[in-house]
Amino acid sequence: MSNILKIAIQKSGRLNEKSMGLLKECGIKISNGGKLMSIASNFPLEVFYLRDDDIPQYVAEGVADIGIVGENEYLEKDQLVKIVNRPGFSKCRLSLAIKREEEYTGLQWFEGKKIATSYPVILKKFLEQKGVNASVEEISGSVEIAPGIGLAEGVFDIVSTGSTLLANGLKEVEVALRSEALLIANEDLTLEKQNLLDRLLFRIEAAKSAKQNKYILLNAPNDTLQDILGLLPGMRSPTVLPLADKGWSSVHSVINEDDFWEVIDQLKEKGAEGILVCPIEKMIV
Repeated sequence: MSNILKIAIQKSGRLNEKSMGLLKECGIKISNGGKLMSIASNFPLEVFYLRDDDIPQYVAEGVADIGIVGENEYLEKDQLVKIVNRPGFSKCRLSLAIKREEEYTGLQWFEGKKIATSYPVILKKFLEQKGVNASVEEISGSVEIAPGIGLAEGVFDIVSTGSTLLANGLKEVEVALRSEALLIANEDLTLEKQNLLDRLLFRIEAAKSAKQNKYILLNAPNDTLQDILGLLPGMRSPTVLPLADKGWSSVHSVINEDDFWEVIDQLKEKGAEGILVCPIEKMIV
């Protein structure tokens, strides 16, 4: 249907939870539907639940118009799709690991050795760029057991906390790729579908901006008001209102989360009182 945007997301797991959470933050209500497909009740969106490694192909072939997929799968499958947004979640890394008792001397340690992985395309490109000649053994699932059973000397796999490597007697030695969730799209969307995607992207950016910023209210002495305003640029400029107490003003503004604690300390040094910091549900810039 040309008047519905079709999105593919992972059918289960952490990426599914984050993707569904993003749609919820965008104000989109998804019906329970079936195991394979759901329809939004308040936005022209149809959701397909697929294996994450199938999503790039489905989007490239137009079965789905857009999809949320890990950057690792996007690079591994190398399909003709375009990246339209980075939602900012599901961050991990693809790393090389070896047995914990081995002495690692650098990437040349892998010269002539065998590496087990579910990501042969990414690994081969990485080794080629680094000038390392190693044998790549492609396997699916349970990559971490390969050194223990003598299948390979090293592994190349996704690492989040490193606990799985530790449990299998391995240690991470090289990071080849830092990955995160991507919103990808078919390269030949109709004008109507592109307009729907633009509407969705507008909502996504509003949700992302809200997460990255805090709304702040405070009481400021007028004699240091200009210094305090200099610390709070806000979206355009802070809002200043006079208080009933003479010599004081109420200041409303927005702070980037990355600068939050540093700014708070500086505000206190300038005499700010009654500082309230609130989360922002949506932020339209």
